This record gives sequence, C-alpha cells and structure tokens, in this order.
Amino acid sequence: MENQASHKGKIRIYIADKVEDNPLLKYFRESEKFALLGSSSNGEEVAKDIPLLKPDFLISEVLLSGIDGFEVLEKIKESMGEKMPKIIFVSNLTHSGFVNKAINEGASYFMIKPISPEILEERIFDLLNNQTANKVVSMKNDKQLDERISNIFISIGIPAHIKGYQFLREAVKLAVEKPEIIGSITKQLYPTIAERFETSSSKVERGMRHAIEVAWNRGKIENINSLFGLKIYNSNEKPTNGELIALIADKMIMEG
Repeated sequence: MENQASHKGKIRIYIADKVEDNPLLKYFRESEKFALLGSSSNGEEVAKDIPLLKPDFLISEVLLSGIDGFEVLEKIKESMGEKMPKIIFVSNLTHSGFVNKAINEGASYFMIKPISPEILEERIFDLLNNQTANKVVSMKNDKQLDERISNIFISIGIPAHIKGYQFLREAVKLAVEKPEIIGSITKQLYPTIAERFETSSSKVERGMRHAIEVAWNRGKIENINSLFGLKIYNSNEKPTNGELIALIADKMIMEG
C-alpha cells in the first residue's frame, strides 16, 4: 500500500471485485487522480478493510466470496455510520430486485458490466460534484433501454445472433449517454466497444457494417423509414454505421 502522504489531493477508492485481469484495477492504480487503497474479491476481507482504510468510494461487485456485496454494505454501515464511503455497485446481475435493494441500502449507483474505467470515473466525479447525488443508474432503466433498442433492431431486420447486433446496441447506449461521441467514432466509440468485448476496433466496425447489410438484404427498408418518419433510405442506399447509431440514439433521447 502507498503511504498516506502519497494520497494527498487524490480520490481514495477501494475495489471489491476479482483481482486477476481486472481493467478497473489497472486503470485506477495508474491514474494520477486516484489512490487505490486496496482490493479484494473476499467480502469478509472487504468489510474489515473499509473501516480501517476509510476510502472515499467503494466500487463493489455484488457477487463476492465469503459474504456478498450487500452484506458487506450492511457491515460497513454498522461500523461507520454516516462516515461510510459512497458505494458504486458494478455487476452482471440483471434482476431489478438487486437494483432496488442497492437503492434501499444506500448505494449511489448500480452499473452494468462490462463498463469502461472512463465511464466509471465520470460517475465518481458526478457524485463528487453533487450533480447526480440522488440518482442511481439502475439496471432496471438500462434493461428498458436494451429492450427498446432490441425492438428497433428486430423491426429493421438486424438479427440478435450476429456480433454486429451487440456492437450496435452498445454503440447506441453510448451515444444516448454521451451524444458527442458520434463525432469521434473512430477514435472513441469503436475503441470503447472493442475494449468491452475484448476485440479490435476494426472488427467492431466490420461487425456493425455486416449487421446493416443483413438488414438491407432482408428488405425491411420501409420499417426503417416509418420508424423515423422520413423516406430517407432506399434499397440502394444504406446508412453508415455512424448515421444509424445517431438516428436510433436521437430517437431514444427524444422519447426520454
């Protein structure tokens, strides 16, 4: 562990999650803005470490060995009270009951894996700036967005079994969250998605392009035009990856 003097001016965090090949650990360990106080995948160890180390933030998976993240949270509340750190849960769990429990227990966010370290960092600074102190990015809301995007993809003929479907869905979600990313597809959007799926930017681009070609070959162009209320495409004119992502993301944003 770093000595306490090296923590001055930094945001102190603890990560309760798997230790091996964890991109969050590498990112925050190397960041000049953060002091990574410790990490463990064992819930009992986490519950002992937090009152001693007193981090500003605990980034925790729900599924830990020994005791789970919710029980860790309970133990921390008992021992630290109002001095407990802000809690951000990051998990693959999809049931809205987990999110509701996190909210009721006092977590600040519930984020869905895979997440990029950069987006997690944004959430941390949001909380520090009190911009979203009373908000929770819930699995329930994300699931609703997933369903809306999936319904659009099905209607325009993009099959769920191909990789480009997953790439496009993540891209739309990113564009809803950060609309400005559409202006930097090659430098930001493709690399972010590639990192999440452990692949390359070029494969992300090709996968999306293939998904659009499959949709056009299925001949559901009228569905696309009716979806956006405009006769903007024909059988000989396909949208670029960026155009389709932007159109769907704009529709999601306008519909709230």
